[in-house]
Amino acid sequence: MNPERSRIRLMQGNEACVEGAIAAGCRFYAGYPITPSTEIAELMSERLPRIGGRFIQMEDEIGSMAAVIGASLGGRKAMTATSGPGFSLKQENIGFAAVTEVPCVIVDVQRFGPSTGQPTSPGQGDVMAARWGTHGDHPAVVLSPWSVRETFDLTVRAFNLAEKLRTPVILLSDEVIAHMREKVELPDPASIEVVDRRRPTVDADEYLAYGPAPGDEGQEGYIPPMADFGDGYRYHVTALFHGLDGFPTGDHAESDFLLRRINAKIETRRSEIIQVARESLSDAEVVVVAYGCTARPAVSAVREARARGIKAGLLRLVTIWPFADEVIQETANTGRVFIVPEMNLGQVSREVERALHGAARVVPFARVDTELFTPDEILARISEEA
Repeated sequence: MNPERSRIRLMQGNEACVEGAIAAGCRFYAGYPITPSTEIAELMSERLPRIGGRFIQMEDEIGSMAAVIGASLGGRKAMTATSGPGFSLKQENIGFAAVTEVPCVIVDVQRFGPSTGQPTSPGQGDVMAARWGTHGDHPAVVLSPWSVRETFDLTVRAFNLAEKLRTPVILLSDEVIAHMREKVELPDPASIEVVDRRRPTVDADEYLAYGPAPGDEGQEGYIPPMADFGDGYRYHVTALFHGLDGFPTGDHAESDFLLRRINAKIETRRSEIIQVARESLSDAEVVVVAYGCTARPAVSAVREARARGIKAGLLRLVTIWPFADEVIQETANTGRVFIVPEMNLGQVSREVERALHGAARVVPFARVDTELFTPDEILARISEEA
């Protein structure tokens, strides 16, 4: 088959996630099936064994996340996927991965409602859970696709960020994007940038698992090189606060240093991590801020508003965390009102309000009846505020 034609596929978001993970080098998956993420586990169970990878269906989500961390410590790029209550169960181990700086990717295909909710209905209620679901003041990197192709791209990016930053990265999808089918042209594998974690360059007896690499000393937010378990480097891993060698410490200065560094390595790279998409924003007076499935009717509404002479624009959040405070503040140079449609009761609208510091009015636009916004609904709200 012509390789160019073979890359043109009709696929759903969950399938694109699997293809993106494999393209990024993922060779280990552990998970427990749960709607609407189940297709990711099903496809991983077929694909990984054929390319030398490993698939494990674990007894639950807690064990799944633990297995992913173990695989990554052993040198494999590793991923898990879940939805709703499964995401809650993974949270303690996501915090473990954050403080032990283990790169891994967690896919949360959001569904409607707290607890069991409605497993086959869409929602966007996990935005704050992705940021604050675990305890202990750690940073978070969260990406949110709005299309099938972007699910592929952001899955690759999630792995690259995880490896580069030595941190768990969450791909926050939703039921609509996960199950929607679109025609997708996958990129030439040779054109895909794949990032691998830095390996130590010092002798084993000089290696500090949480120490700076030669030349990194004094660099704010440095990211330690990472040895694989079994490669001969002494490497202690504990969720307790630890010193540069990884062993537990109760020292005040060492504890302060560790917590500030794992936050600084994200905060000092905000401009590199934060990704947004802009539509007609240069002179927009009415700004719609949207993400995931809600951005799809939003862009149609903004285009129709423009056709009617309304100065409307769309700011789409591709990276949700870290939050794009600076971009939103810049957008307020022209924007006098920000409309935030989302399928929850205002999780991102409150962040937009915080970022604006009163520079513009924020209009939360919530929908929590399991139905997707229509372009006409968002257009009507734009027209009211124009």
